[in-house]
Amino acid sequence: MLPLAAQEKQAQNPIVFADVPDLSMIRVGKTYYMSSTTMHMSPGVPIMKSTDLVNWQLVSYASDTLGSLDELALRNGKSTYGRGSWASSLRFHNGTYYVTTFAQTTGKTYVYSTRNIEKGPWKVASFRPSYHDHSLFFDDDGRVYLVYGAGKLRLLELTADASAVKPGATEQVLIENASAPAGPNINLQAEGSQLFKIKGKYYLFNIVWPKDGMRTVVVHRADKLMGPYEGRVALQDLGVAQGGLIDTPDGRWFSYLFRDYGAVGRIPYLVPVTWAEGWPVPGTAGKVPTTLPLPPSKGLIPGIVASDEFERRKGEPALPLVWQWNHNPENSLWSVTDRAGYLRLKTDRTDTTFLLARNTLTQRTIGPTCAGTTALDVTHLQEGDFAGLALLQKRYGLVGVEARNGAKFIVMISAESEKPVELQRLPLSQSVIHFKAECDFRERKDVATFYYSLDGKAWHPIGQPLKMAYTLPHFMGYRFGLFNYATKKAGGYADFDYFRIANPITGEKP
Repeated sequence: MLPLAAQEKQAQNPIVFADVPDLSMIRVGKTYYMSSTTMHMSPGVPIMKSTDLVNWQLVSYASDTLGSLDELALRNGKSTYGRGSWASSLRFHNGTYYVTTFAQTTGKTYVYSTRNIEKGPWKVASFRPSYHDHSLFFDDDGRVYLVYGAGKLRLLELTADASAVKPGATEQVLIENASAPAGPNINLQAEGSQLFKIKGKYYLFNIVWPKDGMRTVVVHRADKLMGPYEGRVALQDLGVAQGGLIDTPDGRWFSYLFRDYGAVGRIPYLVPVTWAEGWPVPGTAGKVPTTLPLPPSKGLIPGIVASDEFERRKGEPALPLVWQWNHNPENSLWSVTDRAGYLRLKTDRTDTTFLLARNTLTQRTIGPTCAGTTALDVTHLQEGDFAGLALLQKRYGLVGVEARNGAKFIVMISAESEKPVELQRLPLSQSVIHFKAECDFRERKDVATFYYSLDGKAWHPIGQPLKMAYTLPHFMGYRFGLFNYATKKAGGYADFDYFRIANPITGEKP
């Protein structure tokens, strides 16, 4: 065990204590890029950049929206929670960056390409069907493939620009049972394929989950693309699994993987890789190390999450990249220019529940602890309107202001039981109110506490702490959300003065 002073000079696992699952990573020169999954969020398929594998910042999104289906836009009572765009594959080939993903919602596979991954523009091609957990692969002979499937893994050739299935191409079985190295009793069949060619050999990474076991890394290798492949369990520790390989300019190797970590979501880890007899061997004596021989993290603020005063200089984007909408937004109903220095969320319809309300603006929560605060001007809420600060998941929590019977009330709602329950209601006699939500993810405590303040200084807890839970219907870590929806009549609006994110939380030493 390294002394504390030495540990502080090194990177720590997890390298990103936030929901950044299904990562795919490349290195171009001395710069690393990573794509991830954000499913029902818009824009989608985030692209992050790093120069040291530890400190990441959002630089782009490959997808603005997947399409205009009702499910993607929260119309007519429909939603696509936990679906949308799934695991992406990021590749660089002949000067072009490619990001592929697939969507159960639309039944399509998507291929995004650009010459400039940070600035775009992105071209998009799509084709049917939706190839599950695929890996885009450019071979040395110029041919292009998708490897996909679960358990039985298949190979399909694409056109040279990866924009379509190659005419006449048929799918071929690459590995009959990729789960086999992990034993006969399998809970989750091998999936999450990522294929690499290193020094003439093909290496295929998958995740498998044995019954009575944990999430496990399985690696297969072959001398030829079509095999035969031999496989082995590569890592089985802490449930850290699913990802691939990345090398540094000075010749070191790492495996990028992730871990299910309760309500904060699925969080990325780096594991050193050594090579033995032509096999990649992740881990330190088979274990995931706590520290890494890489620069320490400078924190996730402002690279992955960031505070926003909603003040915009000329030429700045309306929303920084840290923000994503819950499903496709209705762009006519939000503004950062209608009132300078404020985010305005307007309504044009009535909704029955927070989870079906449009234009909830979100950011990730981060571990081990974090707090999100906002100030809200409720002057223009109409009868039945409800606006405020959320922690978004199926078992969500809300603190906000409701207009009811000609008056306004501070309200805390908990959906810990998966049904919304009002836990406290207080009268409000002023037009500006401050809200805060604190999250504690330490040791998977997964507890959130909500507060209100009349002056932005003295904070008062409201309702009860929310026991957060990662639920599969949403398949995403908790997110802070700014929301406003109508239940009686359309046309009101809420003005948010700022959103500020910090960690540590109240009472913690920095």
